Amino acid sequence: MRTVPHSPLVVWHDVECGFYRADLALWHELAADARGPLLDVGAGTGRVALELAHAGHDVTALDRERELLDALEQRARAAGLDVATVAADAVDLPADGGFALVIVPMQTIQLLPARAPFLAAARRALAPGGLLALAIATDLEDFGDLSDALPEPDVGEHGGWRFESQPTAVHAVPGATRIERVRRAIAPDGTVSETDDAIELAHVTVAELEAEGRAAGLTPAPARTIPPTDEHVGSEVVLLRA
Repeated sequence: MRTVPHSPLVVWHDVECGFYRADLALWHELAADARGPLLDVGAGTGRVALELAHAGHDVTALDRERELLDALEQRARAAGLDVATVAADAVDLPADGGFALVIVPMQTIQLLPARAPFLAAARRALAPGGLLALAIATDLEDFGDLSDALPEPDVGEHGGWRFESQPTAVHAVPGATRIERVRRAIAPDGTVSETDDAIELAHVTVAELEAEGRAAGLTPAPARTIPPTDEHVGSEVVLLRA
């Protein structure tokens, strides 16, 4: 098998997350209202962090994968932007960070093994009156094997290679929804390699997350909705104020 160019971690993050834009208008709105420093949790290669930095906001990007943050930093420098980065787990947010807004996009909160430690950490990281915004997917249906009607894959290109991330099944499992996909790398000479991948999104409703926020000392504000697109399901955004 030929070696995939660039970092596979960066490549697949870009393919599967980097082109989503339906939520950006809401993050811009919340950032403008916050009028203070922002923290992007699960920032990856900078889809949201760089967008908000371009708009003039003071942004810190947190991710557990240093390799993804290295790519973010390279892109920030190329664009003449200053984005601070923190390589840490989501429960290790900067204590007393004084953030006016903490953003948790793209169902990142549903990937965490436990939400209570994160919510407590977010409460400490927020300035008084600061806002925590958490995007969750609540309408994931169990489609089983999708072989008869596969959705369009997420696609990207790097260095003459084509990368396709193809969802193949959506299954309900205890307490979560399991999304299975095949990652396909196509070399410039047409050679194809495939690997299986899967993620599990914990089941949580807006009301449940708001109750968990109250238990952490946060006050719910009216939730917002990010509508679905042809390629992506919609999200509810739970808002919790310090």
